[in-house]
Amino acid sequence: MPILSVVVPFHDVEEYLGPCLDSLTTQTLRDLEVICVDDGSRDGGPALVEARRAADPRVRLVRQPGGGVGRARNIGVRHATGRYLAFVDGDDLVPRDAFRRLVASLESTGSDLACGNVMRLHRDQLVPSWAHRQAFARRLERTHITRHPLLVRDRMLWNKVYRRSFWDALALTFPERLYEDQPVAMAAHVGATSVDVLKAVVYYWRRRDWSVTQRSLEPGNVRDRLLSVLETSALLARRAPGVKPRFDRDTLDIDMSVAVEAVARAGTAADPAILDLAARYLDGVTPDDWLSLPYPRRLLTHLLHRGRVEELAAVFADEKEGRLWPPLVCAGFGPGGRRWYGRHPGLPAHLSEVTDELHLRTRLLSAGWRDGLLRGEGWMSVGRFDPRGLGRARVRVWLRERGTGDTVPLSEETVMPASRDLPQEDGRVTAEHGFPFGFTFDPATLSPARLARRGHWELRVELRTGGLGAGGLWGGALWAGGLRAGGLRAGGLRLEAKVAGPRWLPPAVPPPVRRAGSWLVPVRAGKGVWGLRVRRAEALIGECRIEGGDLLVAGELADPGDGEPVLRLIRRGDGEEVYFPVTLDGHAFSGRIRLGDIEAPVGRVPRWDVLLDQGRKIRPLVRTRARPAATVAGRRFVADRGEDGCLMLVEHCPPM
Repeated sequence: MPILSVVVPFHDVEEYLGPCLDSLTTQTLRDLEVICVDDGSRDGGPALVEARRAADPRVRLVRQPGGGVGRARNIGVRHATGRYLAFVDGDDLVPRDAFRRLVASLESTGSDLACGNVMRLHRDQLVPSWAHRQAFARRLERTHITRHPLLVRDRMLWNKVYRRSFWDALALTFPERLYEDQPVAMAAHVGATSVDVLKAVVYYWRRRDWSVTQRSLEPGNVRDRLLSVLETSALLARRAPGVKPRFDRDTLDIDMSVAVEAVARAGTAADPAILDLAARYLDGVTPDDWLSLPYPRRLLTHLLHRGRVEELAAVFADEKEGRLWPPLVCAGFGPGGRRWYGRHPGLPAHLSEVTDELHLRTRLLSAGWRDGLLRGEGWMSVGRFDPRGLGRARVRVWLRERGTGDTVPLSEETVMPASRDLPQEDGRVTAEHGFPFGFTFDPATLSPARLARRGHWELRVELRTGGLGAGGLWGGALWAGGLRAGGLRAGGLRLEAKVAGPRWLPPAVPPPVRRAGSWLVPVRAGKGVWGLRVRRAEALIGECRIEGGDLLVAGELADPGDGEPVLRLIRRGDGEEVYFPVTLDGHAFSGRIRLGDIEAPVGRVPRWDVLLDQGRKIRPLVRTRARPAATVAGRRFVADRGEDGCLMLVEHCPPM
């Protein structure tokens, strides 16, 4: 009898099955069996397993004509003989020491199951799995989902090892449908006496362009997803009611968003079974959990709950196209002060409060030096709510230095709410409702002491409103539910934010200017936050342009030194580095960055700091206003300034 049985269902994944089996047969835990269950493959996967079986007797092959991954896993379990049980999908990988770590933990603690951290695998790159990052941030022994409720996100089978006697005692079996792993994983977590949580990564979860998770809007897929949601919800309500609110909040955020989109796209042709399953689940969600959803998704999910398909499709289209701007109203007081609501005829008052989600969305529309002054104009909105019923507002703009908290006032004025057509990152132009603002910065306001600190000053804005005028915007009952705004004048709203905005939209960052031996550098930080850096410069980039898919940079070094410099690109987050040669002629330098040679990103917006390396790192200051962009092999690059005014290369990338 082996220590561990690993069940590997597979179907048409020949391309990935060999590496998967390699990762299993080379485990440091040698005493294992690998039970490969062919779920009706039409490619060369079964032959590949046969070849592996001939070379390694620990590999076994079981065939079934094709009944889905749930049935395949059940068959695999029936053939398993080990003291412990694990599951691996045929297109994924397992780190070499993973099973030894998991089994050793169970042998040490006596827990019923051990689970570990997960990385997403795309091509040859790994990024943390968002679903597992928090739950597996630290090692925990002999815990339980009721004591570590973040495990409610650990709904997959394959990052775990189960004690076989525990599995059999619970009589765990997989439903024969998609999303079959969630109810089983949650039943194991709830039914376990104790669980070991390992911080170490034990599984590489492959992202494929056409896997089950990417087919999420197909009606059968949505039905299976909702069946698993209902089954898991009922289990938690019976066995772990304290965990259910966290499950519901994740489910509202993820699974119901999928159901909303599927129904909205289908319109009146939507599958009635999907509507019924969604309604049955949502019947059991508490008002507090409903309010955890952002307003637009709350509205859409409520329309799904009530089966109002045509309204759902219309609101979904409005939200997608940026046309959904519910009026914002103050409708009385509650714990902590005034309460704010979004008004839409599709959402009842008790689900319409938005007090805790109000924030300023800001962006600059223009910025530049004029007559020695830095002038800018911007736009801000209160989330995506229509504030025109709030009347005039007081707007204040200032600079605040990081670290010291020192401030430089820039402007203060009274403005009226308005509407304006603004460009979006996807190329559309949509109407936004909000407030304009402007500012003027005089470099003379930075004293010698302020300049000497070499600080980073962030651009900030504050909005203050005086509330509704007499009678409010609607002057009476707002909508069914009894909230009234008539006569309220105490609806004052005060919000503050950094001035930020989409990096891929104008305006360009103005060039730096010199004052009293220091450079004043307008900057845009990684999240699009505008500000001003005070710094010295050992090198200046005066030219930055695209040529034939390459980024050309040229400038001057204050001290050319003795060695030959290189361009050194350092990726933020993981420190990955790429080097390109530099030509030096006296103080002048030039270099060519071949964009196609830069490693493709996975699951994030990669940012590369571009440095000169001459035995030491030199951060060259960008003086040009140019912000060249290029598309190379389908990848979009933009040369921009980082938060210190130095060159930064940013790339768009697909979401995970």
